[in-house]
Amino acid sequence: MKEIEVFIDTEEIAEFFFHELVKRGYVPNEGELEEIADITFEYLLDKCIIDEEVDNE
Repeated sequence: MKEIEVFIDTEEIAEFFFHELVKRGYVPNEGELEEIADITFEYLLDKCIIDEEVDNE
């Protein structure tokens, strides 16, 4: 299987969920969106879909 490099940003995940939830009639607050983004990121890690890389900048 070919490996590809993908960058996943939790802020981008939060924005995506915000727009999708608003389209469905929900109005999440910023804290809820951050939690959803973090949970989504942890899920992707847990399922070995992504690997976490830490910037050493």
